[in-house]
Amino acid sequence: MSSFELAQLNIALMNEPLESPGMKEFVDNLERINQLAESSPGFVWRLQTDEGDATALRPFGEDYLVNISVWEDVESLRQYVYRSAHVDVMKRRKEWFQKAQDAYTVLWWIEAGHRPNAYEAKKKLQLLRERGATSKAFTFKQPFPHPT
Repeated sequence: MSSFELAQLNIALMNEPLESPGMKEFVDNLERINQLAESSPGFVWRLQTDEGDATALRPFGEDYLVNISVWEDVESLRQYVYRSAHVDVMKRRKEWFQKAQDAYTVLWWIEAGHRPNAYEAKKKLQLLRERGATSKAFTFKQPFPHPT
């Protein structure tokens, strides 16, 4: 077992407030998609409030939703994101979220057992935006191996 785990952040700028009718189908799918993540091979942890999701957390501004999770490795996360029922919801993201003008997803390695907070995740996204993919903040398209 590795002494490192993979952290990920993704953010999304909502087209409408979360409580609006236009966001209803997204909200209605949250619990199902979160349960799918939690039951996926390689899943370790996800940021959530007592309500079971992270929609009340707005570290990027009131109109942004945030998702932070930890996985055993890049491939486990990739399988969940691109090869599970999560894809069906992702295909509809334009209905609920604006097209990102900059990087909106970042991956980085953490010591096993560490749980990243929103401040740490925000700094990693900023690093990716400023420097591009590095071993400290990267993407699915340009992943880096965990430290040795």
